[in-house]
Amino acid sequence: MNLFTFFKNVSREMKKVSWPRGNELTRYTITVVSTVAFVSVFFAIVDLGITQILNLLFE
Repeated sequence: MNLFTFFKNVSREMKKVSWPRGNELTRYTITVVSTVAFVSVFFAIVDLGITQILNLLFE
């Protein structure tokens, strides 16, 4: 398979993709950003807690 055939097949497959509409895309983006923010805050709090525990044990 040569490069031209590859890109032709990629183009054909991309036409079959069901792209989200504007309101769906907005909802998905808000969901992803809020999930990332929540997980970041969660792990920051867990990291802070572990740091405090280790400081109590080894100081």
